[in-house]
Amino acid sequence: MGSGKQRWKISFQKSSSSLSPLKNQIQTQTQTQDHQPFSIPVEFLCPVSGFIMADPVIVSSGHTFERNCVRACVSLSFVPTLSDADATPREFSTVIPNLALKSTILNWCHQQLLDPPQPIDFSSAQKIVRKLIPPQFPATELSRTPSRLSVASSDESVTPRNLATSPPLFSTRPLCYSSSSSCDIENPSSNFLEGEEFIAKSSHIYEQEEALVSLRQLTRTREQIRARLCTPRLLSALKSLISSRYSTLQVNSVAALVNLSLEKQNKVKIVRSGIVPPLVDVLRSGSAESQEHAAGALFSLSLDDQNKTAIGVLGALPPLLQALRSDSERTRHDSALALYHLSLAQSNRVKMIKLGSIQILLSMVKSSHMPGRALLVLCNLAASVEGRAAMLDGGAVECLVGFLSRGNFDSEATLESCLAAIYGLSYGGLRFKGLAKEAGAEEVLMRGEETGSHRAKEKVKRILEVLRHNDEEEEEIDWEELLNSEDDWGEAGARIGVECNKC
Repeated sequence: MGSGKQRWKISFQKSSSSLSPLKNQIQTQTQTQDHQPFSIPVEFLCPVSGFIMADPVIVSSGHTFERNCVRACVSLSFVPTLSDADATPREFSTVIPNLALKSTILNWCHQQLLDPPQPIDFSSAQKIVRKLIPPQFPATELSRTPSRLSVASSDESVTPRNLATSPPLFSTRPLCYSSSSSCDIENPSSNFLEGEEFIAKSSHIYEQEEALVSLRQLTRTREQIRARLCTPRLLSALKSLISSRYSTLQVNSVAALVNLSLEKQNKVKIVRSGIVPPLVDVLRSGSAESQEHAAGALFSLSLDDQNKTAIGVLGALPPLLQALRSDSERTRHDSALALYHLSLAQSNRVKMIKLGSIQILLSMVKSSHMPGRALLVLCNLAASVEGRAAMLDGGAVECLVGFLSRGNFDSEATLESCLAAIYGLSYGGLRFKGLAKEAGAEEVLMRGEETGSHRAKEKVKRILEVLRHNDEEEEEIDWEELLNSEDDWGEAGARIGVECNKC
């Protein structure tokens, strides 16, 4: 049978050769033409790789490393323990090019008739750092280095770029699904299910990471096997890895879960596996990239009607509302769409109202920050009695009429969503009518009736009918005469009751 590691090689190719010993490489590099060795200044060597630095950078703690070695340490959430006498903790939150040292190294190589050193590539740097990580490294010793580096150069950022384009309003796939893996898999089918045991039992971070990257790539590109891979054993393994403090394990495990959740038959199975609470924790306090994938996973899972109530009960609503203010466009959009689908359930609408979602969403409309997404959720909230009351109390009529009057719509769908929300509020009866008159709604709606699309005109027509119908009814009643007449009080009470029942 072979060991778990040997079985896993069926799913991805792993080179069995190790890195060349550092001393041999240094000795080879430091031979002169007459084969006489010389000493290399220790400050020229990267403390992590042991190589002469080609792109030295200074980190926040004042130490100097090769740039890609810093990136590798950050990606693996690892802080190296060096052998020097300086006990200052290594801090990688900021990276600044050490141009003076780089110039000194180049001059020294020129004097020694050596070729300039070549930068170590990121993949090789990761292999070196992984060798420094002991097996079963305690989670309490992990670095909490921020996932975002402030790099004072034009080099590519460590963090992924946000998308510049907006997805369709009713997209059924999260934005984070477009993320690609850095691992190209050959011969990925075969005995992949044996990899479940490997992910669950392996204690070495490097092996777990390679397994997750392979799973992520496989499920991203091969739709036909997502259902076969989504087993209770694999979901249990992913659940534990989602809670890992290693950023790479967390990112890849959540990303793999997003891919699995795209298959319709997997959605309920994933929620019932108990994986939503770890996703909520990641969305609340994970790294930026992990939060993107967590929001995408919750959006994907919320598409199934059987999951909507459960996701709300398991605490996803507060972090999703908070994520609407995220710096990441992917996180914002997927969180908004998750809230839209979750708010189709009445129990979630009540929870969202208590969480103050009305003011958050109205502020998004006022500031024109994702107004289309915010209006979709407001339409759902306006469909309930509690939602209408809270929106009327929160100034929704004035806000929505003001948004209509400005006419800054990013799409026709946004205009229709705004009109749909106002129409939902029109079921608020006389109170809506008073607020609408105060906001000048009729004049604004009449302008929209002349210039909007056919569907928009139909919505405007219905709202105006509600407003004008109330006017006609009120004209038939002399409220002052009825209230001052004792003889006709019974009849007036009956007629008032009729009016109240229309609210």
